[in-house]
Amino acid sequence: MISDIERIFLDAVAAVHPAQLMQNNITVSPDRQSIVIAGATYPVLPGSRIWILGAGKASSAMAREAEQILTPSFPIQGFIVTKTGHTVPLKYLEQMEAGHPVPDQNSVAATVKMQAIAKQVGARDIVLLLLSGGASALLADVPPGSSLEEVQQLFEVLLKSGADIREMNIVRKHLSAVKGGQLARLLAPATVCTLALSDVVGDDLSIIGSGPTVADPSTFAESLEIIRRYRLGDKIPAALLQWLQNGAAGKIPETPKPGSQELAHVHNYLAGTNSIALAAAEASAIRLGYHPVLLSNTVTGNVEDVAAWLIETAKAYKGPLPACLLAGGETTVVVTGNGTGGRNQQLALKAGILAGNNPNIIVLSGGTDGSDGPTNAAGAIVDASTFSRAQEAGINAVDYLRNHDAWTFFSKAGGLLVTGPTTTNVMDLMIVLLTAPQP
Repeated sequence: MISDIERIFLDAVAAVHPAQLMQNNITVSPDRQSIVIAGATYPVLPGSRIWILGAGKASSAMAREAEQILTPSFPIQGFIVTKTGHTVPLKYLEQMEAGHPVPDQNSVAATVKMQAIAKQVGARDIVLLLLSGGASALLADVPPGSSLEEVQQLFEVLLKSGADIREMNIVRKHLSAVKGGQLARLLAPATVCTLALSDVVGDDLSIIGSGPTVADPSTFAESLEIIRRYRLGDKIPAALLQWLQNGAAGKIPETPKPGSQELAHVHNYLAGTNSIALAAAEASAIRLGYHPVLLSNTVTGNVEDVAAWLIETAKAYKGPLPACLLAGGETTVVVTGNGTGGRNQQLALKAGILAGNNPNIIVLSGGTDGSDGPTNAAGAIVDASTFSRAQEAGINAVDYLRNHDAWTFFSKAGGLLVTGPTTTNVMDLMIVLLTAPQP
């Protein structure tokens, strides 16, 4: 039986599934002479070809919907790269699985494939790029003079550093030939339309998937500043650090900047956001008899601080009961232990510890993509019964929290939120249910 808090989470995820979002954003004109993308009309000229490219954890599912919408009217061709395990069957497009959150050899092969397609695209063609979170790892390349192993080391260091997605992607963009608007540069002068699912706070198109078709306001110098800020200079490979230093010295061309005519042929649109998911969560909570309260759709910061904020807010709540507190965003975690887990499981465990044995507080933290760190879980659900089971099993929650081993804790005490790949990705959801005390 699905609990109320899990039902609210699943309803929120369903609202941002590509099956819904693509129908809302791609149509064919009644005369079958144009494609309408996010409300803008793009004529299909005689001799034009339609290409569909995609990168990200939701790109395969997005592509399936695009195929179904477009192929009754137009022939299509193209290529998709998605996270291993996140593919869905496609009829007309090639696809490849690759590594995430750390790129692998398939990530490099997919990038080479994408670059090769760019050389085939003609001036009269239309390219539809389907982009979602995860593209930064799935569409990865190796700067000259370095190796894939060194790029993998960089990704791992960044993921454990406490840097947020914006900071990580600024560094990644300046170690790539396709990120930061550079794929769009390769596709010129074809008409390029990007539909993106946002996995970043603030829905900055230049950060989503490292913005392969979006002008990049960041610089090599800013990349170096991020490395200094998190004291990573001695943790990343010397060849990659040297590449960034050469770029800051003007020896390597910068990414295309806002206002650049290089990207005049590009049109970027948001197709799905965390706000859409939160609105669906509110509606679900109401259907289940809860009073919803939207706390924030821009949650950032360390999981420890966010967990404390959620529980403090829950304990201070004075409104009608039962209540459902909702928040969305993306937290960060500085990994110091050697356990297994992800930011959502770590947040849920910390929140549960702070809530103590309060039987009226239930907490869920989960990734809308269905994956949380290198685990099989989307996140976790925790309440007073979780710690009763832990006590019976003789395990100490604080020890697991300190070792960043939340997955192991919830595996033993119960509470893992396992959805499997959801084929969407709009950041994380945090849900707190407050029930009335028993009479």
